[in-house]
Amino acid sequence: MPSDIVVIREVGLRDGLQSIGRTVPTAHKLQWIQSAWRAGLREIEVGSFVPPRLLPQLADTAELVAYAKTLPGLSVSVLVPNLKGAERAIESGADLMLLPLSASRAHSLANLRKAPDEVIQEIGRIRAARDAAGSACLLEVGISTAFGCTIQGRVEPAQVLDLLRAALDTGVDRVGLADTVGYADPRAVDALFTQAYAIAGERLACGHFHDTRGLGVANVMAALRTGVRRFDASLAGIGGCPHAPGASGNVASEDLAYLFASMGMPTGIDIPQLLQLRTLVAEWLDGEALHGTLWRAGLPKTMQPAPADAAA
Repeated sequence: MPSDIVVIREVGLRDGLQSIGRTVPTAHKLQWIQSAWRAGLREIEVGSFVPPRLLPQLADTAELVAYAKTLPGLSVSVLVPNLKGAERAIESGADLMLLPLSASRAHSLANLRKAPDEVIQEIGRIRAARDAAGSACLLEVGISTAFGCTIQGRVEPAQVLDLLRAALDTGVDRVGLADTVGYADPRAVDALFTQAYAIAGERLACGHFHDTRGLGVANVMAALRTGVRRFDASLAGIGGCPHAPGASGNVASEDLAYLFASMGMPTGIDIPQLLQLRTLVAEWLDGEALHGTLWRAGLPKTMQPAPADAAA
């Protein structure tokens, strides 16, 4: 993994909006994608190919993929829960499919109505379908509830690592670990990511953390120290897990952008532009619970752009 460059994948349009009852108009979503791209984000998860009756908020995913594909340098991700969804993702031309795999059997049954071993078999079928179609779409398995589950409780690290091996054996391109319900702490993150990297090497390509108990950024830092350089985040920290009611959502994209910028680690993100987008999204989601901290205080003076005449 590169030592300095960090990638933030914006997941608010999928992980965020699927947790909110209202349906954001497609025109607003298209503006969100364009503004995020203009702010320097180069990877966006735009939606999910699930039946519209289950998630009407994401019914326009194919249209969003088509638009996002017109923006130069943008990698377009979609979440895919099954083979049928994968076929739609391949048809759409998405650059990457995120395939959820829960380390908790109870969570897997509640979320996908399949046990983890059945999900592994489905991932194998998706990989075969992708290859048969001659598609260049990357397959990334996100192992959710990797640090614990609100239904099952404790999830053993050995169980997570066994699923990681099984996922890699299907031939997917990438894997990531997710703290879906906000149970992780920095010590646990360091231990599990270190062990996972010993198994997956460079294919361990993402950390997904929730700020449920205020440790989201601390856990990102712990994963960063193990070598991870790509993280999921959601504008205004929206999102969450339906099996963790009342919890705050993902780490906020703007907070992560600030974290890395403050340490001199380039992300390519224009933070003032990203904060402008946050303000716009907050208007669209008026009345919804939003999170994050940078928007309150703004950038410190030490990071403010120099006045135009400063060099005169």
